Amino acid sequence: MSSSPNSSAQSKNIEEGFVGGVEEKKPIPVNENVLQKHAAFFDLNQDGVIYPWETYQAMREIGSGRMLSTAAAVFINVALSQSTRPGKFPSPLFPIEVKNIQLGKHGSDTGAYDSEGRFVASKFEEIFTKHAHTHPNALTYDELKELIKSNREPKDLKGRIGSSVEWNVLYKLAKDKNGLLQKETIRGVYDGSLFEVLKKEHTKRISSS
Repeated sequence: MSSSPNSSAQSKNIEEGFVGGVEEKKPIPVNENVLQKHAAFFDLNQDGVIYPWETYQAMREIGSGRMLSTAAAVFINVALSQSTRPGKFPSPLFPIEVKNIQLGKHGSDTGAYDSEGRFVASKFEEIFTKHAHTHPNALTYDELKELIKSNREPKDLKGRIGSSVEWNVLYKLAKDKNGLLQKETIRGVYDGSLFEVLKKEHTKRISSS
């Protein structure tokens, strides 16, 4: 039985990794601290410091609701503020210093960022070689849960919570119409480019409503 044009197009999208305007692109530079680029999206005034109200506004700009954006602002800034401000007194404003964002890297993750915030391509590829059972370049929600579970480290409650929250928020905001989290979407998270795509799509949705 021959496939329909729609199913052929859907298959092509899965194979090529298109999702939400993110297309396959050049490799992420090996020696670049891409974790800083990831974090810089939330630094709305580009002063090198991210405050909770900036995190909230950035989350809203990529399509997150008010409740989720509020929870994310509290969770992210409380979790990362002190670790990115080594040697400084805790601040009640919970600022995050972008230049030190790699110091906030938690455990129970994929290892696709190294300790210097650089992208580790081999670890990124492992996400799909180990967990993409249904489609080679995308994860279903069940496969995503498998990924989160497989990365759990013993006695690492903070890292487990952080990993689970991050992946579930990503799935909620960036899954495609078939409920898949595409490879290039996830790659876009690591270098920060996905946030600009989500922001444009959210703005477009608001304009057309």
